[in-house]
Amino acid sequence: MLNTFYFQKNSQRVKAYAEDGVDVEEEALFSSFAGSVCKASYKNSPFVEVHDLSGGGFRGPRPFTFKNLPEGYFIEASTDGIGTKGIIIDAAKTHHLAAYDLVAMTASDITRFGGIPLVLVNVFDTTSIGKKGDKISETYKSAIAGLGEVAKEEKIVILKGETAQMGDALGSEISDSKTKLNWSGTMIGAYHKDKMITGENLAPGQVIIALKENGFRCNGISSIRGALRVKYGKEWWRNPDAKERIRQTATPSVLYDAYVNTLHGWYDKNFKPEITLHAVVHLSGGAFREKLAKDILLPKKLSAELFDLWDPPQIMRECAFWRNITDEEFYEVWHGGQGMLLVVDEKDAEYCVKRAKDFEIQAKIAGKVTKESEPQVSIKSKLTPDKIIIYK
Repeated sequence: MLNTFYFQKNSQRVKAYAEDGVDVEEEALFSSFAGSVCKASYKNSPFVEVHDLSGGGFRGPRPFTFKNLPEGYFIEASTDGIGTKGIIIDAAKTHHLAAYDLVAMTASDITRFGGIPLVLVNVFDTTSIGKKGDKISETYKSAIAGLGEVAKEEKIVILKGETAQMGDALGSEISDSKTKLNWSGTMIGAYHKDKMITGENLAPGQVIIALKENGFRCNGISSIRGALRVKYGKEWWRNPDAKERIRQTATPSVLYDAYVNTLHGWYDKNFKPEITLHAVVHLSGGAFREKLAKDILLPKKLSAELFDLWDPPQIMRECAFWRNITDEEFYEVWHGGQGMLLVVDEKDAEYCVKRAKDFEIQAKIAGKVTKESEPQVSIKSKLTPDKIIIYK
């Protein structure tokens, strides 16, 4: 009798919780699905061994150890997320591609210093995960399935994650959306003192390689939304004329890590680099002014001339025009068409460009490191003809 009373009360509690916006049973089903995606990734990396002590459930401990790494490696972690690009993704309904942005933001901050990203732990915030088989549930599941595909492509293990039904706590400009999302995570990787890329050997005459980016990545998204408001109205996501432009702004980030880490020798049996990388610049927040000029070149009294960057995506040009963004701000808020820069010796430049094709990445010689009386980074703008931008 006591047990019957307990289960009745427990059932009532769970039902009430579901009525308040958190369906525990559906969340368990969703978490089980996400857990299966994680487990499918456990053999992705030659450097990670997952020890599943969960007893077969989707909950429970899953410690891991590293293997096959050079003796003396260090462990690093980098935390980031897709930020307000989640609003753009939701408007475009490209949830299935959102994992590219999550991995790009968390992995590249390890790669840029010469490390290798290996294990991802993530937090997936939703409004409510819906019911099994309905449009809301399937939309969110497509994002998790997409993460599994990206992890396999990038040789990354998804150790585990947390799915949170946030209800009213998850805000968005699209306030009535049922498929809002915020996605963040921590990437765990490895460094080695002999493989650090610190920029200490930068020198005049070295070549800057630009890796093409087709979308916005995850920075300057507030300005994108501002541009869409100017062009299509306050509720831009409801304007049918904006549909294609919204889809273009949601273009997922290009992933460069496998390419760069191959160049850097992480997948060579002796960890020997194919070429020497003197600097890797991830053009995230602050882009050229912060990541190239202030962080890398100017402290070393060096300069750079960028004379042949990639053309910006057309949607980026249009957003700059609608929002009235200057050339200087354009290459600081956004990246102008390249998501990453590599600095290499002149003798290695052509090889670097050619090797990128093996990873379906477009690369080009975009500039060079110089020595000027007053350190600066000069950019031949691709936004306004004949415009030269100077960052000091």
